[in-house]
Amino acid sequence: MPRPRVKPEVMSPVGGDAQLRAAVEAGADAVFFGVNFGSGRADGAGAGFHARAKVGFDADALPEIMRGLHVRGVQAFVTFNVLVFDRELRQAERQIITLAEAGVDALIVQDHGVARLIRDICPDLPVHGSTQMSVTSAEGAEHARRFGASRVVLGRELSLRDIGRIAEQTDMELETFVHGALCVSYSGQCFSSEAWGGRSANRGQCAQACRLPYDLYVDGARRDLGDARYLLSPGDLYALHQVPDLVRIGVNCLKIEGRYKDAEFVALTTAAYRRAVDEAWAGLPLSVTPQEERDLEQAYSRGLGPHFMAGTNHQTVVRGRAPRHRGVRVGTVTGTTERGVLVELSESVKSGDGLVFDPANWRAPEGREEGGFLYGLWQSGVQTEDVRAGRTYELRFGRGAVDPARVRPGDPVWRTHDPHLAARVKPLTEAGDPVYTRPVHAHFTGHVGTPPALTLTDDHGRSATVTLPEPLSAARNRALDDSTLREQLGKLGGTGYHLGTLTSDLSGAGFLPVSALNALRRDAVALLTEARRHAPERTVAPHLAATLAALPVPDAAQVAGTARLHVLVRTPEQLDAALEARPDSVTLDYLELYGLKPSVERVKAAGIPVRVASPRILKPTEQNLQKFLLSLDAGLLVRSGGLLEGLHGHGAVDLTGDFSLNAANVLTARALLDLGLSRLTPTHDLNAAQIAELAGLVGPERLEVIAYGHLPVFHTEHCVFCRFLSSGTDYTNCGHPCESHRVALRDERGVQHPVMADVGCRNTVFEGRAQVAAPHLDGWLAAGLRDYRVEFVHETPEQVTGVIAAHRAFLAGHLGAAGLAARLDAVAAQGTTEGSLYVPADFGALEALPLIGG
Repeated sequence: MPRPRVKPEVMSPVGGDAQLRAAVEAGADAVFFGVNFGSGRADGAGAGFHARAKVGFDADALPEIMRGLHVRGVQAFVTFNVLVFDRELRQAERQIITLAEAGVDALIVQDHGVARLIRDICPDLPVHGSTQMSVTSAEGAEHARRFGASRVVLGRELSLRDIGRIAEQTDMELETFVHGALCVSYSGQCFSSEAWGGRSANRGQCAQACRLPYDLYVDGARRDLGDARYLLSPGDLYALHQVPDLVRIGVNCLKIEGRYKDAEFVALTTAAYRRAVDEAWAGLPLSVTPQEERDLEQAYSRGLGPHFMAGTNHQTVVRGRAPRHRGVRVGTVTGTTERGVLVELSESVKSGDGLVFDPANWRAPEGREEGGFLYGLWQSGVQTEDVRAGRTYELRFGRGAVDPARVRPGDPVWRTHDPHLAARVKPLTEAGDPVYTRPVHAHFTGHVGTPPALTLTDDHGRSATVTLPEPLSAARNRALDDSTLREQLGKLGGTGYHLGTLTSDLSGAGFLPVSALNALRRDAVALLTEARRHAPERTVAPHLAATLAALPVPDAAQVAGTARLHVLVRTPEQLDAALEARPDSVTLDYLELYGLKPSVERVKAAGIPVRVASPRILKPTEQNLQKFLLSLDAGLLVRSGGLLEGLHGHGAVDLTGDFSLNAANVLTARALLDLGLSRLTPTHDLNAAQIAELAGLVGPERLEVIAYGHLPVFHTEHCVFCRFLSSGTDYTNCGHPCESHRVALRDERGVQHPVMADVGCRNTVFEGRAQVAAPHLDGWLAAGLRDYRVEFVHETPEQVTGVIAAHRAFLAGHLGAAGLAARLDAVAAQGTTEGSLYVPADFGALEALPLIGG
């Protein structure tokens, strides 16, 4: 469908007041930030539901912040981008009401049920689907629309071609990231923090496990990768040169990542993308200079590049040398002296620069790196300020700052800090008067004999009209004309406005003193500014109680019956063992989807219900997978919201929703079930007690829980197989090492985490230890849960047999929970863990929701 041509907004990250001022003065059309409510508020609103809890603004300051932003013509989108638990829904409602009444322009939301609740509470408050919704297709966008979103933030793994295809297939507003940090995992699909730290990325508590070093094991042997140790740490996104294409495609908003970054970063990036959008919209070539690009790299960079937006190249997304800010490379070490380091410079440096020597060529870089602030440069024993690229200098630092024994020839040298950068952006970060101004359109009415009037109108259609008390008199000499009007009405310095178009309705040769015209302008500006300060009129009312009351009452009669054991396998050998055990169903989750049909027929021939697991991500070029999955005549384990949207209405297919749909509360679970799912597996963000409570709210017969499996800690577009086992760039030239090798990543604790690829060449890194629910199975059975799934990754057929037999014995009453845990620990190659199912001691601090119909 054709999209209207729109000039994209430039949206900037804001972590505090300094960044907010920098974004406004650099020309941001919108800013995004979190709001902190505090745990001790009298209204019981609790802490904020956003993904950067250490930064943001207090709720009490929000109304004045909104007034200030709206005066400057800047929108504010507040992040509400975490999953919300059942016990938090009341807090969430109170916060939504506060945010709506404060006049925020939109909420950025991950949780589908909360998105719909926001629309119920305040229909006039726009909802933007967060990148944590994992939207990578038009169907995914329409799925978000179903829950109330008017805009979606697309996954950062999409290419320009992908974005263009989505834009052609939906009229939803589209937002895409153009600059800043890249997550290695698809947002919303990362469970590494949950698995290893008891904290969830879907709850704003990312532990950045992707920035840690790992060893690569191939077929059981360690593979020496030289200077590459950070195998999951991507470079940073830099898509300035793709802005003209994004404008052409019709993307509505270009987003800069970085709420933890300082005001200098915000000012530099905002100004660069502001100018790029203006130039692209005007049909002009980009005018960014090499120095400006170096400044962007200097502000913060792990290595800038367009990465997935320019198309897949697995050799460039993850370099692997270091996980932190590098800045600008300025040279290479050639030797050391008693007092300094000899460096052949590729860029000029100066006293006061912060430099670091990169040792990844010869030692593990996670240790302390040598570096410091440059004291001066010497040549032939003489200090010099004649510094030129291509020459070798002795660089000296403060006493004891650099240990020459830990620096070697060949080490790259990076400038991590440039003290002059702050001076270059000071006009934006420490502005007195407004720097970036918005246009106002003026219309002057001047009829001799009647009072003259001036109307100012902004780009959002708000107007202010001021009329002088005295009529316009006839001119004795020079009459009032458009030239005089433009000169005087254009004097808008210090106001945040500049004069755009000017129209006039003049009748007769009128005269108006300059002082009166200036007063008219000042009064009109003041009136328009006051109009812009007002919060929008909205209808806001609580709705959670009504929503909960309208949900179906769980049918207690369906709780009775024996427990059922479902098995998920990923290899034909595992399938052999599963068929011998004859579980209640078999789910096939194979790397190669197109080899599935024979296995499906084998399971059917054994008289066992069969399901096929879908990919978690479907891009625009992969939509034919839906037809293929339907052609298998098997049940489907649905892992993608876009696929669920596409399957809606196919009533003949049995659909089970998987953990990746991120059902964390009764609102989301119930809404997903209503789309045709027979059962649903809750998100891995829930602990065992929360799963039991959710069963009571939606009906235990509607849930299928995972009793044994390996948490999928990362799900990534980046292919470890292609990057480190080939010289290819993507699946077309990598030789498909994923089909012939087993790969694992070994962490600093010695645990090896298996890596598997799916049909789309996306990699999943699984927790090496098996997560078991044994300590909680008695409680789950008491809660009425009857459908249990065991999942296998690299298990041998013998391990598959052992795990199934142990769970069968427990469910039959022949083995207690402790005995089950012991048997599983003995079977699992690297042991077991309670993992995300662990119930913290303070879990009961929040009041539980009442049972539906209770």
